[in-house]
Amino acid sequence: MTGPANRSDIDWTEVAEALAPVEVIDETVLVRKRSRDFFWYSPILNAQLKKCFGDLVACPGTREEMAHCLAVAHARDLPVVLRGGGTGNYGQAVPLMGGLIIETTGMNRILEIGEGFVRVEAGALMADINAALAPEGWEMAMFPSTQDIATIGGFVAGGSAGIGSIANGALREPGNIIGLKALSVEATPQEHVFEGEDALQVHHAWGLNGAITEVTLRTVPLRDWIGCMATFDSYRACYAAGYALAVSDRIGRKLSSTVDARIVDYFPRLKGHIRSEKHLLVALVPREDMDAFEELIAERGGTVDLALTDEERQEKAIPHVFEFAYNHTTLQVLKADRSATYQQIGVPDASDDGAVAAIAEKLGDDVWPHHEFARLDGKVVAFDLPIIWFRDEARLREIDATYAAAGFSVADAHTYHVEGGGLKNADYRHLAWKKRMDPKGLLNPGKSQAWDEVRDLSPEAIEAKAKG
Repeated sequence: MTGPANRSDIDWTEVAEALAPVEVIDETVLVRKRSRDFFWYSPILNAQLKKCFGDLVACPGTREEMAHCLAVAHARDLPVVLRGGGTGNYGQAVPLMGGLIIETTGMNRILEIGEGFVRVEAGALMADINAALAPEGWEMAMFPSTQDIATIGGFVAGGSAGIGSIANGALREPGNIIGLKALSVEATPQEHVFEGEDALQVHHAWGLNGAITEVTLRTVPLRDWIGCMATFDSYRACYAAGYALAVSDRIGRKLSSTVDARIVDYFPRLKGHIRSEKHLLVALVPREDMDAFEELIAERGGTVDLALTDEERQEKAIPHVFEFAYNHTTLQVLKADRSATYQQIGVPDASDDGAVAAIAEKLGDDVWPHHEFARLDGKVVAFDLPIIWFRDEARLREIDATYAAAGFSVADAHTYHVEGGGLKNADYRHLAWKKRMDPKGLLNPGKSQAWDEVRDLSPEAIEAKAKG
């Protein structure tokens, strides 16, 4: 059985020399900084991962330098973790077994912009990609709320939805990932091309089964988006308005998020700009649909407090509206109080605002709702990213059980195993490609519970488990 070497047997000075001419970082404080991501959103993960650190960081600037790093790792059986901007929440970029961290941010070129697509290196920042697309009349179909520091390779490896998913579906929806390239971990690493549906063999595998070097994504025509904030007296009315916006055939939208008033109180930069102690609907609406948006909000009993162009937003020193959505909402609260955490909850019927109100009442005062609307398989869905005031794991699991008993699905945000969150079960297609691309099991070791049971099988035998 192959696997990572014992880190105490490795001469890291020799490894650094072998990596030349690739830039390396060996200063302990900097290596430790690059060993962390946003796992501290979870007090459970924080306790498990806060003492996990790598031993050396390599910073390749080209695909050839990346291949050299992987060849060095293969020759010495080094554990390897790929890192982009480190914005993941589950410890995807944390080296459980130490070893080599390969930071991809130096591989950041935008290679090609064409009709409905953009081709970029894996380390390109999402904000930089959008900035390059705009003069050409395009924008990304979706991006995370952390676009200023998130890389495209990290988003494809670990992300699933974001701003734009209400219009264009989740990242895995057909056509959103057009193609990608990834290097194997072998004596001579090979670059493999995955196109169309085959790209899902590497998407959301947390860097377990190949080192992504290049991504081609769908783009959509650029629109003149207005950042909108509307407030409501009840959360049920706010949620119902968010759903109505999400399914409207009169109003375009790139974002529809609803936030409980108690959470909004943790948004100090909005004070004086929106009505206090009200529930908040955050949206991005195209300029030409603003009249219809304002009508919808009025019909639902709400008030449009803000409707700003990007220039107006900057003049008022207000963050982008999407910084009050997705997991940026959680971050806004955590900035003030680290005793908060969150969970990921699927709403069984997005149209049923009554069920949303009922589960909120059952859960109690330590769970504050925050919903996002997205489109999956052509259907509008909703998921809750509630603020949970963490007492202990027993209470967290009680909250999970309350949701589940009411028919809401729970994708656990408090596990570092790829099978433990949204996937629930092992993805043997991913593991079959891991066997092909990483036969020694050096990439992100410890993150898959199922790998040890299949690592000695052939790729074909592993795929057969997926079919069985």
